[in-house]
Amino acid sequence: MKNTTKVALAVVVTAAVAVPGTAYAGSRLFEPRPTEVRSFVTGDTASIADGVAIGKNVALYKSSGLGPAAMHTAPGASAEERYIPTDVFPDGELPDGVTLTEAQGINALRRIGANLEAAGLSYEDVVSMRVFLQNPDGEPAMDFAGWNRAYRQFFANTDRSTGEPLEVQLGSATTEPMIVNAGRPSRFALEIENLPVDGWLVEVEVDAVYGR
Repeated sequence: MKNTTKVALAVVVTAAVAVPGTAYAGSRLFEPRPTEVRSFVTGDTASIADGVAIGKNVALYKSSGLGPAAMHTAPGASAEERYIPTDVFPDGELPDGVTLTEAQGINALRRIGANLEAAGLSYEDVVSMRVFLQNPDGEPAMDFAGWNRAYRQFFANTDRSTGEPLEVQLGSATTEPMIVNAGRPSRFALEIENLPVDGWLVEVEVDAVYGR
């Protein structure tokens, strides 16, 4: 990785602030200082933030939208199966309960991790995420549950009270997370009729902050 010159910012990141209901809405009490990032998380079991406030002097990185890489190239693999990460699921064989969306979500989030690393960042620096999901072939709706299982492999997988890692689901099984990360970015997920690459079920883009 190339060495790049970066301006060090003294970014103060508060602990995830549990704010009941909309008590903080419209209040300048929660406005961040210029070099501060504040995430607002409601409840001990929340997996995403209600929102994030970013000070005007914080350096922000915005990734492109990334989908899964074509890794399963065995003859007979369908367009969707091509994007099963074979370094996680050898020979493209999915364990019990693991869906194609879940497998592609893991693949896409690993690509996001590599993208962040190239920019001098990590999953912990992510403060916002946008997710686009396509219906699996023959299914009437996106597989939101499968996506969420993939997401918890990389985000929101520690106990908010103790900081200890939590076990997460991989299909029907319970496992240790692939990446331990307390981060709970703000996030939205949309069902899309057609993603730009044939076979993609998942596309993700993120915003991350330097100095965290």
